[in-house]
Amino acid sequence: MALKIRMTRGGAKKRPFYSIVIADSRSPRDGRFIEKVGTYNPMLDRGHKDRVVLKPERIQHWLKMGALPSDRVARFFGEAGLGPKPEIRQTPTKSAPRAKAQERAKAAEAASGAAAGEAAPQS
Repeated sequence: MALKIRMTRGGAKKRPFYSIVIADSRSPRDGRFIEKVGTYNPMLDRGHKDRVVLKPERIQHWLKMGALPSDRVARFFGEAGLGPKPEIRQTPTKSAPRAKAQERAKAAEAASGAAAGEAAPQS
């Protein structure tokens, strides 16, 4: 059985609240889980102590058993000192503007810079 440490969504509409759970990777997001090991409340400020609540001893147990955390949960663990912080991924180059669009943007920037330079009084 492939175990994952992931979040399940709860709370009301537009008021999310997440439980951090140990679940089989094949079960649905909000479906059956094995154990609840923490909570995450994104409605609270970043510095609030109850924003992320974890049970470190149970998390360590499940990590030793082979459970893999999701990307977001791995970030929570890294901030809490329960594991390494995952690296921040780079934006893919496929989503970057193409060559012609970059040329147009440079030309528009140069034109606006030149127009601003002409309008400024010189002393």
